[in-house]
Amino acid sequence: MTVTLADVEDAAVRLDGVAHRTPVITARSLDAAAGATVFCKAENLQRAGAFKFRGAYNAIAQLHADERDRGIVTFSSGNHAQAVALAGRLLGVSATIFMPDDAPRIKRQATEAYGATVVPFDRYRDDRAALAAAFVTERGATLIPPFDDPRIIAGQGTAALELFADVDDLDVLVVPIGGGGLISGCATVAAARRPAVRVVGAEPAVRGLAARSLRERRRVEGPVPRTVADGLQTTALGEHTFAIIAETVDAVAQVSEEAMVAAMRLLFERAKVVVEPSGACALAAVLDGRIDVAGKRVGVVLSGGNVDANRFAALMTGSETTEGQ
Repeated sequence: MTVTLADVEDAAVRLDGVAHRTPVITARSLDAAAGATVFCKAENLQRAGAFKFRGAYNAIAQLHADERDRGIVTFSSGNHAQAVALAGRLLGVSATIFMPDDAPRIKRQATEAYGATVVPFDRYRDDRAALAAAFVTERGATLIPPFDDPRIIAGQGTAALELFADVDDLDVLVVPIGGGGLISGCATVAAARRPAVRVVGAEPAVRGLAARSLRERRRVEGPVPRTVADGLQTTALGEHTFAIIAETVDAVAQVSEEAMVAAMRLLFERAKVVVEPSGACALAAVLDGRIDVAGKRVGVVLSGGNVDANRFAALMTGSETTEGQ
C-alpha cells in the first residue's frame, strides 16, 4: 500500500474544523543561530499537544460502525496515546492504550483524562506490538498503529500541506523521525507539491536506526534507545514508512542529547515556545550544524510539546541531560 497526495488532501478534509491549523513561528534569534531563515511549524500547539492527533483522527474517522462498536487499541509512549484517546472520545469510540510504565506522567494523565484505559508495560522488556495483537485477538478491537498505517501517514502529512500553503519557496524541510509516520506523510506532500525541496529527517544520535536504514536501503532494527526524546524511542521504521522514506527522503541527521536540550532552551528563551525533547529534534539538527542550511529557507516541524513542568525545569537546569524517561 502506498500514500498519495490525494490521500493527504482527503485527510485534510476530515480534519477541517477538528484539528488546529497550527501557526508557523519565526524569530530573528532562530535565524541568527541557524544562519538561515527558519519557519517552525508549531505542532506543539496541536490538539493533544502533538502532530499525532492528525493521523489518529484520520484513521479512526474511517472505521466502520461495527469496528467502532468493538473499540480500538494502540501502543504508545504518550503522544499517539493521547491522540487516540482524544480522537476516540470525539468519535464515540472506546480506547485501550498500552503505555510504557516509565512514560512521562503528564502524558499518561492526559490519556486517562480523555477517557482511555491505560495498560502499563515495560518498554525495555515487553513486546508492545505483541501485547496489542493479543488484545485484538481477545477483544476484537481494531488496532490503530502509531505510525505504520496509510491512514496515519496521510493524516500526519497534512502538517506539511499547511506549511507549504503558508510559506513560499522553502529549500529544506526538516522533520523528526521515530517510526516514520510524520516524515513519510510530509515527504509525500513535498514530492508532489514541492519536488525541489530537500527533505531531511532528524533522530537522536544514540538511536541511528533511520539513518542506517536509509543508507543501507533496508529496515534496520535495534534495541529501545535510552534518550531524552521519549517520543522517538522506536526500534525500527515501519514497513510502509520505510518504503516511502527510501523514495522521498534525502538524508537523516543525527542529533545529540545536548543539542535537543539546547534547542528547547533557545525556543523557550527567545521565541517563548515550549516543546518536548522529541519536538526539538528537527530544530536541533539545524542549529547544531547537522544539515547544510546556510542562507536557505528552512521549514522545521516542532512535533510536540508534552513535557511536564518538573521535567522541563530539570532539562533546562541540567539536572537531567542524557537519560531518557
